[in-house]
Amino acid sequence: MKKKAVITIASQQMAEENDVIEVVTPGEFLIKDNGYEAVYDETEISGMDGTTTKIVISDNSLTLEREGTTSTTMNFKKNNSSVSLYNTPYGMLELKINTKELKIDVDENGGEVFINYNLSVSGQKSQSTHLKINIKA
Repeated sequence: MKKKAVITIASQQMAEENDVIEVVTPGEFLIKDNGYEAVYDETEISGMDGTTTKIVISDNSLTLEREGTTSTTMNFKKNNSSVSLYNTPYGMLELKINTKELKIDVDENGGEVFINYNLSVSGQKSQSTHLKINIKA
């Protein structure tokens, strides 16, 4: 089943306490047999115009997939590490993700997801990051 939705994504690197990046965008919310999906088009404001983002939500994991001018697949599962390639118009970056905390409260009307993770880009020092996703369907 597919519903129209308003999707809010807020990202904050904890070293920059007052620097929250928030995007509110229309999209679609899909109810699947094994979980949920939220899909939206990135805009020029995000710097990823021409990219579609899909968030795949299951009981204990979240996958963020981007396709278009920017492409990646980022996997989040509590107490789990993963490596992703982030392909941009300016080149490819390696992302190392270490998920510390993952809280999922989503049902057929949408809901909220909170992720606390460490992100290291191309071998740089890792940054503690919080990602909050709110879906209103």
